[in-house]
Amino acid sequence: MALRLGDTVPNFTQASTDGEIDFYSWAGDSWVVLFSHPADYTPVCTTELGTVAKLKPEFDKRNVKVIALSVDDVDSHIGWVGDIEETQGTKLNYPILADSDKKVSELYDMIHPNANANVTVRTVFIIDPQKKLRLTLTYPPSTGRNFDEILRVIDSLQLTDNYSVATPADWKDGDDCVVVPSISTEEAKQKFPKGVTEVKPYLRMTPQPNK
Repeated sequence: MALRLGDTVPNFTQASTDGEIDFYSWAGDSWVVLFSHPADYTPVCTTELGTVAKLKPEFDKRNVKVIALSVDDVDSHIGWVGDIEETQGTKLNYPILADSDKKVSELYDMIHPNANANVTVRTVFIIDPQKKLRLTLTYPPSTGRNFDEILRVIDSLQLTDNYSVATPADWKDGDDCVVVPSISTEEAKQKFPKGVTEVKPYLRMTPQPNK
């Protein structure tokens, strides 16, 4: 069954480059980015794993743990890590799950037979501390993922979980936000003392409330 936004993601126990991982215990009360790869020693994924390693301080600042998955075994992963570190100029500082039995791939619906029945698709899952699925992004093998966008989405999710706002197109941390439709303009003016601009009755903007 496909995972849908708001679903509680399934737990699993699986080998990794950091030893056996019980996913729920490993995640704890953090947000999680789980991102999958079709196989070890694939060129686009090699660049992605290096990019995430370099961005790990940004994920840490947001209370986000990152974890990768590939369908090869741990010994293969360890060899690949050497290549990643050599070619991308960074230490790999997070685990890669081994999924040679496809257990996690099937639990998280990463096998798309019409794309390729033999390999996982390259999906990003953002999971909140309550183990709820908050975002999925699925990419074809030829297109590298944009991890700045993933950080942007996490900023938006964490902001909008705590304030009565949504984020408009191309929003970045610090930009103005949209007042959610469920509150009136008068209520919004009390709630957001920095000001509310009514563009249309249904489109009200306010400076980011936690800045």
